[in-house]
Amino acid sequence: MTLGGLAIAIGELVDDAIVDVENVFRRLKEARQSGAIKNPLKIIFEASSEVRNSIVISTVIVVLVFVPLFFLSGIEGRLFIPLGIAYIISLIASLFVSLTVTPVLCSFFLPNAKVIEHEDGKLIKFLKSFEKGILDKILDKPKLIIGAASVLLIGSLALLPLMGRNFLPSFNEGTATIGLGAWPGIALADSNEIGKQAEELMLSIPEVKSTVRRTGRAEMDEHAEGVHWSEIDVDFHEEGRDRDIVLKELREKLKTIPNTYANIGQPISHRLDHLLSGVRAQIAIKIIGPELSELRRLGSDLEQRLKKVDGLVDLQLEQQVLVPQVKIQIYRDDAANYGINISDLVETLEIALNGKTVGNIIEGQKIFDITMRFQEDIRENFEALEDVAVRVLPTGQVVKLKDVASVYETEGPNIINRENANRRIVVQANSSGVALDELVRKINSEIQQMEFPTNYFVEMGGQFESEQEASRLISLLGILSLIGIIIVLYWHFGSFMMCLQVLTALPLALIGSIVSIYLTEKILSVATLIAFITLCGIASRNGVMMISHYLHLMKEEGMGFDKEMIIRGSQERLIPVLMTALTAVFALMPILFSQGDPGKEILYPVAVVITGGLLSSTLLDIFVTPVVFYNFAKKAALKVTKGEDSDE
Repeated sequence: MTLGGLAIAIGELVDDAIVDVENVFRRLKEARQSGAIKNPLKIIFEASSEVRNSIVISTVIVVLVFVPLFFLSGIEGRLFIPLGIAYIISLIASLFVSLTVTPVLCSFFLPNAKVIEHEDGKLIKFLKSFEKGILDKILDKPKLIIGAASVLLIGSLALLPLMGRNFLPSFNEGTATIGLGAWPGIALADSNEIGKQAEELMLSIPEVKSTVRRTGRAEMDEHAEGVHWSEIDVDFHEEGRDRDIVLKELREKLKTIPNTYANIGQPISHRLDHLLSGVRAQIAIKIIGPELSELRRLGSDLEQRLKKVDGLVDLQLEQQVLVPQVKIQIYRDDAANYGINISDLVETLEIALNGKTVGNIIEGQKIFDITMRFQEDIRENFEALEDVAVRVLPTGQVVKLKDVASVYETEGPNIINRENANRRIVVQANSSGVALDELVRKINSEIQQMEFPTNYFVEMGGQFESEQEASRLISLLGILSLIGIIIVLYWHFGSFMMCLQVLTALPLALIGSIVSIYLTEKILSVATLIAFITLCGIASRNGVMMISHYLHLMKEEGMGFDKEMIIRGSQERLIPVLMTALTAVFALMPILFSQGDPGKEILYPVAVVITGGLLSSTLLDIFVTPVVFYNFAKKAALKVTKGEDSDE
């Protein structure tokens, strides 16, 4: 993510220098062509000073919109905060260079450069002539321009309901993690045979390169599992059929193993799911209530209902079942008659049956625990266990376990899961080819058709819940960023009208960003939302530069508020605006051409949103900003240039 922040910023690192060098270059060319005798260093100083405030304000705004990233929590914060740090530090460094080193380099190389004696090239002349011709026709037609831009904005916003929503973009890790569950209580040997059978089925698929399996998990493991659970890591060949087709075939083959269920995911995404909901699946439907039997009934009912939902795969009900157990029921009165302390007896039985580590042996670099417990034949034989002596009385009588307790075989739950002190059972599933928000709507529709007894209710967990929480937080932070931008702009211009002028670039940028994400992924995620916020700062740069130049022409060069000033200011800002936008787009090209590549899944939608938004805001802003400024900002511009306070 740090490298991703640098990759996204690299096109903007030269923006400040481009604006500075272009303005110096243009001023030197104007002085050379006019034949004015003037110190070149003074021209460079004045040209750099002319754009310095705009450069600083623009960079401050871009940095400001990234500040909310540092208030993100959870996984999204862990992912995007390093990106924000790299982005902000690199931009601040580029600003420092553009204010210090760039003018010095200009003084060394530009005064004697032959190119300043030449006229503009054919392409530059064509672009300026084209812009002048368009502005001549549309400056007096604000309704037409604003109406056209509004139609484009409304049309792009209409695409939002047609797109799905996910927490994070789908990963392509190049491997798969497959959880295979058998019936709880199964012997390790039998579970191992099922695991071998599953591996043989997987390896029969041409695209599968290798498999690695773990059956069971240690009790002290963070993800402890019984021996009924196997986790298989699958590595794929790079060539072959599409990965979705291969995973579908994997699911079909694993279904042929009786009395098992499978959950197919990827190593990183599996662990992210587990962090989000405690379940290794994208969707976790938690049924909460007091009685396990009722939870199992409700869970089974919901599982059957969800089997008909298209797009849900790896559907399974959490295996909270009754398994064979050996129970020792201690009779307190009998134990008291023999003077036996219940807690001491329980502790002794726990050591005898489960064992206790009393030391260790070091052999080479391996450490082995020394465990004290009963022999295997006693622990597995009820009669032998009943005859175990638990105390010898002063009279010499031997008190056996059967004298103070009953030892018998019964059934008990294999696991007890609680959440917020309440029993719960989980129905979990993954999505395949359908956005999470659409699946959640279908799931909620099925849940609403069920009847839940008193004290029983459902909670939705997993990626969808995290996406909703993150979206709310990012939206709030986005509003705060917008307020911060307005404050900075008002401090710079001293006019709310000028602030609104700059902010017109935001909806123009939104047009291209929405259309671009619709044409590529059709999925909105936390990554795209953060990219939208980032785009707000980048898109406002052009507005700041253009409006500041209009005001400079009026205040410093004495031009009146008329078409000539608007056209000249627009033409003089056309080339730097196009150059800064194109450098940013070109810098994002490597990411844009890496769709689906492992490691680029989060950065790709960010690059798509920024590129699409930059293109639309740059192309439309060239015409919309001059028209809006000419028709609605005259009064505010005159006050600002005269040094008067303006609230217009």
